[in-house]
Amino acid sequence: MSAPARVLVVDDSPTMRGLITAVLNSDPDVSVIGQAGDAMEARAAIKQLNPDVVTLDIEMPNMNGLEFLEKIMRLRPMPVIMVSTMTHHGANATLAALEIGAFDCVGKPAPGERRPFMDLAEKVKAAARSGRKWTTSSASAPVAPPMSVHEYRVGRKVVAIGSSTGGVEALIAVLQKFPQNCPPTVITQHMPPTFTKSFAERLNRICAPVVEEATDGARLEIGKIYLAPGGDRHLQVANPSAPCCRLVEKDPVNGHRPSVDVLFDSVAELAGRNAVGVILTGMGRDGASGLLKMRSAGARTIGQNEKTCVVYGMPRVAYELGAVELQLPLGSIGEEVLKLTAARKEGTE
Repeated sequence: MSAPARVLVVDDSPTMRGLITAVLNSDPDVSVIGQAGDAMEARAAIKQLNPDVVTLDIEMPNMNGLEFLEKIMRLRPMPVIMVSTMTHHGANATLAALEIGAFDCVGKPAPGERRPFMDLAEKVKAAARSGRKWTTSSASAPVAPPMSVHEYRVGRKVVAIGSSTGGVEALIAVLQKFPQNCPPTVITQHMPPTFTKSFAERLNRICAPVVEEATDGARLEIGKIYLAPGGDRHLQVANPSAPCCRLVEKDPVNGHRPSVDVLFDSVAELAGRNAVGVILTGMGRDGASGLLKMRSAGARTIGQNEKTCVVYGMPRVAYELGAVELQLPLGSIGEEVLKLTAARKEGTE
């Protein structure tokens, strides 16, 4: 049996440090080896204890979590899980942290929440297991300009993408390759409520197509990317005569709502061979069976390869099921999607 994941908890609130510690120590495969109330204490504790994983509060006195994360990634790279308030400001800061190189994020619980930090231990264990080389974020590296309208003629296919841990960087890398006239694209990224709106706004600023949080009934249009809102509904596509987004209230699937499987299942049914499915980095197996349904229906399917995944979980299960037709490094996926969705002749696929 492998040793428990050794964790340093960093938060300026003693109450929050105590809660996080109690949640993590309740898992036999996790051990909290220290706590720190600010960046100075955390720096000393990292040097002394050499933890496997750090949980880091965004809002701290003297030096905030973002500034400290940048120093960690530059001087002593390691897996860091950000702990953030569920506010618009907190979401923006957390997205910045994920781009800098944080492993994942969790939201601080609301008052009276019955199961606070319910998935934190699993994220800590995944972070400790990850073989990622912890360096500054690849998302900040120069990105080739997107293909121009004159170089790319969009066909009639819809693109569906699923991602989880590591998905912020991965989606940026893929979508920045898309031209302004990209195929209609629907995405489910596992992310806390309120974070998806900020993420859609961020993507819309840095990508050529229009990126928006999906709304119920929104028509699928060329040049638009729709991100499933976090919270209490799943994103599906519906209406073959005029394809659109549907937000449906159903129980969580694979522990997630929205679920990648729910999205992929609907795309398989609606679009069949006129679709491309992509499964990116993430914990667990969500999306694997749905991608298999897409491939069985005639869709082209792509999985991110192990070397470029933050967590080779979802793509691994999909590959083992036979759902992945092409397994590619992250940097090649955007261009491959465009090849598979380009019109072959004027007015046809």
